[in-house]
Amino acid sequence: MTAAEQNVAQDKLHRFLAAIPHSTKTVKQSDSTQKMLFALADDAAALLAVLTDKLNALRDAGSLDSEAQKRLGEETLEIWAPLANRLGMSSLKGELEDLGLKFTNPEAFLQIRKMVAHKKSEREALLERAKARIAQAAENAKVDVHLSGRAKHFYSIYLKMRKRNVQADQIFDLLAIRIIVPTMPECYTLVGIVHGLWKPVEGHFKDYIARPKPNGYRSLHTAVNLEGNALEIQIRTADMHQVAEHGVASHWLYKQQTTHTAAGDPEVAEQMKVLQSAPLDDNRLFAEIREKFLGKSIFVFTPQNDVIELPTGATAIDFAYAIHSAIGEKIVAAKADGRIIPLSEPLKTTQTVEILTNPQAHPTVNQLQFVKTPKARSKIRGWLLQSEAPPQPAHKAAVPVQPALLPVRPPAPVPPFPPAGPLQVIIGNNRNFLVTFARCCHPEYGDPIVGYVSRGRGVIVHRADCRNLMNNPNSAAQSIDARWDEGRTGSKGNAD
Repeated sequence: MTAAEQNVAQDKLHRFLAAIPHSTKTVKQSDSTQKMLFALADDAAALLAVLTDKLNALRDAGSLDSEAQKRLGEETLEIWAPLANRLGMSSLKGELEDLGLKFTNPEAFLQIRKMVAHKKSEREALLERAKARIAQAAENAKVDVHLSGRAKHFYSIYLKMRKRNVQADQIFDLLAIRIIVPTMPECYTLVGIVHGLWKPVEGHFKDYIARPKPNGYRSLHTAVNLEGNALEIQIRTADMHQVAEHGVASHWLYKQQTTHTAAGDPEVAEQMKVLQSAPLDDNRLFAEIREKFLGKSIFVFTPQNDVIELPTGATAIDFAYAIHSAIGEKIVAAKADGRIIPLSEPLKTTQTVEILTNPQAHPTVNQLQFVKTPKARSKIRGWLLQSEAPPQPAHKAAVPVQPALLPVRPPAPVPPFPPAGPLQVIIGNNRNFLVTFARCCHPEYGDPIVGYVSRGRGVIVHRADCRNLMNNPNSAAQSIDARWDEGRTGSKGNAD
């Protein structure tokens, strides 16, 4: 990518970020927004920089008014925390979710914080007894383990409250332990040890080692009954833990940390500083996540910065029908990033697409050749079937038509005199096109005309019966509606 292309991409990313609060009104739009962010970012560094800015904004949101805090919190829970999860960064995701809850539902946040603080010492003592039993059993099995109590995030407790429709003080499974072992086979050994110590809770065992999550997360999850409380346990290796906590960032964190780094995880803020200064020279994991996430889709902007998801190969006609069927039916031309494009040209991710319509336009059979979406194909076929002329009754004695009597082109009504002013042609409903007149057929005022979209030369105006245009294999795909502007016509224009 050239420097100029990078600047354009960064400008689009910034414009898109500025429009996000007005774009995410539904879950589908939120998902499309995340996909567009992946599409706009060529590497993990761009997304990590965005997440850093959002995390800092949340940490400093205490000075904002309540409405601004709520908007930022909603945006965080809809976009930024799920985005961190897509990247596999669970530590960042947890802080974003807790801060998002703090500003969207401060009453629930305070209730959960009070409940977690209540009997904290009792829960910690219970965890220490459980860790001691696991450590002793692991030592007997000659497995080296590292145990840590895992704090439950406020937002995960909040989701359980909503799912079970209970108050915070009715949530009892607040206990969690993480077990780090040297090798993958020992992960499964520890599951057996834990299930031998306590009765497992039915339906809570999940094997994300055999079947990792799309973001690269691997771990074993289980839950056991500990003295009347549910104890959640995660078991993984050190490598799995690094990826689980830092996702695509784990590669660079490993490179930046010295051999003397403590076993504990770095603070999120410190982690992000490291990432911003590190050379991001390996984007393989990010590319894999990006490919899985985006799939076989492209993501384009409307002029209002809304995101439209389309299948790969979709054209401006598909885009128009995705906006509204009435726009699809009246499309005559399209612009991508301000440039006129043929209606048959496949759109590209991150393009801003503008549709030009004409009240007299209608779907054509040719459009079926290059639309990709079922909606566009169905609407075009439906219109063509409804508009098909009824068959005429056959005459008993039909008079053959002599080829010589067929006119070369139908006579067109020509105004008695051309209105005064410079020659103008209307493309769709727009006069602001670069228009030249074809030298092959020399269209004159009053002739039926058609526009041909050329690359780099704007719209070339031909007579509708121009043989050169008819013999051009691209004419159907690159032709657009054109008509004389009878209000401002007179002198001849530029010739092609």
